[in-house]
Formats: sequence, structure tokens, C-alpha cells
Amino acid sequence: MTHPRRAVYALAALSAATFCYVTTEVLPIGLLTLIAPDLGRSRSEAGLLVTGYAVVVMIVALPLTRVTRRVPRRPLLAGSLGVFAAATTVSAFATSYEVLLAARLVSATTNGVFWAVVFPVAISMFPANIRGRIVARLSIGNALGPVLGVPLGTWLGAQAGWRAAFVAMAILGFVTCIAVALLLPSVTPQQGAGDVGPTPDRHRFVVLLVATILAVTGAMGAFTYMTVFLLDVSGFAAASLGMLLFVQGSFGVAGTWAVGRVLDRFPLGVVLGLLGLITAAMLGLYVVGSSKALTIPLLAVAGMSFSSLIAGIQHRIMQVAPSTTDMASASLSVAFNFGLAAGSFIGAGLLATAGVRVIPLFGGLLTAAAFALLACHETSRKRRRNLQTGPRAGADPVNRDGRVRL
Repeated sequence: MTHPRRAVYALAALSAATFCYVTTEVLPIGLLTLIAPDLGRSRSEAGLLVTGYAVVVMIVALPLTRVTRRVPRRPLLAGSLGVFAAATTVSAFATSYEVLLAARLVSATTNGVFWAVVFPVAISMFPANIRGRIVARLSIGNALGPVLGVPLGTWLGAQAGWRAAFVAMAILGFVTCIAVALLLPSVTPQQGAGDVGPTPDRHRFVVLLVATILAVTGAMGAFTYMTVFLLDVSGFAAASLGMLLFVQGSFGVAGTWAVGRVLDRFPLGVVLGLLGLITAAMLGLYVVGSSKALTIPLLAVAGMSFSSLIAGIQHRIMQVAPSTTDMASASLSVAFNFGLAAGSFIGAGLLATAGVRVIPLFGGLLTAAAFALLACHETSRKRRRNLQTGPRAGADPVNRDGRVRL
């Protein structure tokens, strides 16, 4: 096992790397109105910079993870970050839309490998009994991306041009790459303690992936159009949107930190509890979203539960991984990006047809379906196990001589 202090520093570097990836993936959303006119494209075409990124991750994550399974983890992660930083640099100085899109897609190819490897590597540096806490700590970087990275990148773009935001992310990417190369221990896939799930179960794994798609589709469908909901349904002023989204994101960061304290003891209970919370928040927004006073706490609960849920699912998926945890993490990355794309697509359709007010209802129904799927599957497993093992000792109604005990 890695020296404790070095492991903590390496974990911080990996968390910074997750911040870089999450921020850069969705950064064009905040810079849409600046990128489109500068490159002579429509806003919908500029939006493809995010959609195309997600599609590439879905396509390449599993095959690239399989191809790189025998590559030592330190050069693999450092190399991924190096390519990411170089591609982000090209994005910053792109002279045409085609060059910018191509650079984004190159960055996306490293994304799938990075997310497949980063969590197994992180938990391999620490004792097995605190894996859940390590997953939650690493996920802090994910949670900080939307609440800190994207707003700062959007502000920098407004002050100095959209290219400046990409330059800043490229510099941070290069610094993080160097930190990972220096701090991460040299571990081959076969040596890592996080390479195999402790309780492999193919059925649980598949059910969890399906539940993830349902939950992410519902949540991201609602979050993508949350600003429209806050303006048109809740009646907030446009000037207050930044603070409202900050509340949502900051509670997400706090929740991710807090969930690490209980994730190791109650891995499934945490996932089910958070699914219940986000369902209640979404349905609450649908029912009382016209009240500003009630919308703010519901927004905070939704942000807290969804960010924490990502950490909980990541931890659980590595527990029940039927083969290696890197392939399990790659599968989760595919499921997440599929849910993200599906949620924004369905949400756009609902916005155009039924109106923005029903989008939280759509989100809440899908997260409720994810909760029901997981809960029913676990209940049926326990019932089958009880039938196979028979009644508990002392509960048999038949005596040894064959007569029924009255």
C-alpha cells in the first residue's frame, strides 16, 4: 500500500484531474453565446461541442479501456491528462469550428479511459475498509466542476474572450498532469487492490447500470432546463439565477463530502436513500415550484442528493463489478453519458410540447423508477435466498419423529 501522506497528495491530484475533465466537458454551455458568433456558427451547432463529446465517450470508453488494461496506471492517467491538456490548448487557439470540434473529440477519447481508471487507482492506495470515503473524496472534484469551474470559466470568457477560459483549463490540465506523474505510485493493473470487486454479482451490476441510466436521464433532463423553470415557473429574476445555481452546486459539494462518512457502512442504503431524496425534491418542484420560498430548499436538496448519488453509485458499481473495476467504471461512464444525452434530448422535447413545468415531474418519475428497480431487485434476492436456505434453526414446525409441532 502507498505511504499514507503520498496517497493523500495523489488523491488530491486525481480529484483536481476530475475537476478539469468535468469543467472542460460542459464549459461550452456557459460560453455558447461567445463561441457561436466568433466562429460564424449557430448556437445549436456550438451546442454540438458538448453533445458530440458525450457521444464519443459512449463509443470509445469500453473498447479503449479494454485495450489499455495491461498499461501501468501512472503513465496511463498522466498520458490521458497530457493529451487532454494538449487538446484543450488546440481548442483555445482553434481558428475554425471544425478544428475546435476535432480537438474536443480528441479530448473526449481520453475521458472514457480516465474515468474507467481513476476510481480503481484511487481506492487501491488506501485500506479496503474506507473505499467508500475515498470515492466520495475523489468525487469532490466532480461536484466542484459545475459549481466553481463552469461559472469561473464563463466569467473569464466574458471578461477576456472564450479562448481565455480554455487556456486556463489547459494550464490547469498540464499542472495536474505533472502532479499525477510525480505523486501517483507505479502500480500495474494486476497489483492494484482495486482491480477486482469484493462482491462480484453480474445481476446486481446490470440492474445498477439500468437504474443509473434512469436516474441520470431524469435528473439531467430537469437540471438542463432548471434555469428556464426558475424564471418561468418560480418567477425568479434573471439576476438571481447565478446565486440559485450556486446554492444547488454548493449543497452538492457538501453532500458529496458528508456521504463519504456512511458510504462504507451502508453502500446500498445510501444509494436508495439519495434516490428517494432526489425523487422527493423533483416531485416537490413540480407541485410547489411556483413558490420561491419552497423552491430554494428543494433546489438545494436536489443538488445535494444528485451529486452524492454519483459517488454512491460509483462505489457500489465497483463493489459488484463482475470482472475488473476499470471495465465496470467504463460501463458506468457510458451509462452516465447516455443518460445525460437522453435527459437533455427528452427535456428539450417536453419543453417544446408540454412546457417547462412538467420537466421536474418527468425527472421525478424516472428517479422513482430507478429507486423501485433497485429496491425490488434486492427484495426479490432476499426472498430467493430465504427460500433456498429454508427456515431458520428452531423454526421448523416438524419434529424429528415426523409429527407436526403444535
